[in-house]
Amino acid sequence: MVPTIMKQGRLAPWSYLLPALILMTAFIVYPTIGTIRLSLLDATSTNSAATTCTAGKSCWGIFENYHFALTNTDMLIALRNNALWLLLMVPGTIAGGLLFALLADRVRYESIAKAIIFLPTAISFIGAGIIWRFVYDIETGGSPQIGLLNAIVVGLGGKPVTWLSNPAINNFSLMLVGVWLWAGFCMTILSAAIKNVQAEILEAARVDGANEWQVFWQIMFPTILPTIVVVTTTMAIIILKIFDIVFVMTGGNFGTEVIANRMFTLIVTNPGQSTAIAVILIVLTIPIMIFNIQRFRKEEAAR
Repeated sequence: MVPTIMKQGRLAPWSYLLPALILMTAFIVYPTIGTIRLSLLDATSTNSAATTCTAGKSCWGIFENYHFALTNTDMLIALRNNALWLLLMVPGTIAGGLLFALLADRVRYESIAKAIIFLPTAISFIGAGIIWRFVYDIETGGSPQIGLLNAIVVGLGGKPVTWLSNPAINNFSLMLVGVWLWAGFCMTILSAAIKNVQAEILEAARVDGANEWQVFWQIMFPTILPTIVVVTTTMAIIILKIFDIVFVMTGGNFGTEVIANRMFTLIVTNPGQSTAIAVILIVLTIPIMIFNIQRFRKEEAAR
């Protein structure tokens, strides 16, 4: 009797996990293996990628598509831009979300204010891209400016600005759209963390003479830091896969190419190169996932 119970005890958890494992295998594991296989083939998806090697040039054999992905000029621009998005948009979005969370927590109509700030998150990326294309629109030839920003600039006596085609500012213009979209998401999560900070501790600090700046950095910020880390890693993964905004607003032109858009551009003409870029994108997200798992285990062990 006891061995039967022990056997059932060992098998029962796997029976609960089986549906999830089947779904993960069908929709994650199998497509990933297929993507890796395609990345080792040429544009016809039948021959080895080694057949695309050019005489007299460095050849990586079956990894030739990865050689292309890491040396092609457009891909280098895409990698640079993704790094720029990570360095600027992640802290910008987190800072914006945290600021909104702190301010909304102090206003009388908190729920209404948060709903308004969160509203852009409910808009599809395609819709947001179309909206902001009108905001950044520029009319040439003396026609009245219908783009909001250029209408303001001209109204103040300035000259219209090519927000999306000027390489000096177009990436920053696209990042602004990303911050507008995701700041509400960050605000919602960070606001929940702020509300979990014990009010007694904050009041005690104020009674002891601490100002609001000191209360935030010395008490509130360390308390919500684990949540900030979670939101930061989540945003990093999202931004690594950024596609819709760039695709709709610039198509990757004018020096705004990103990894996901480059992958989409090549999927028809050269599936091997496209899937190699997809594998690189997966590899870039793995360290963030490992960091999240390790952090989660440490938190569980500390409980």
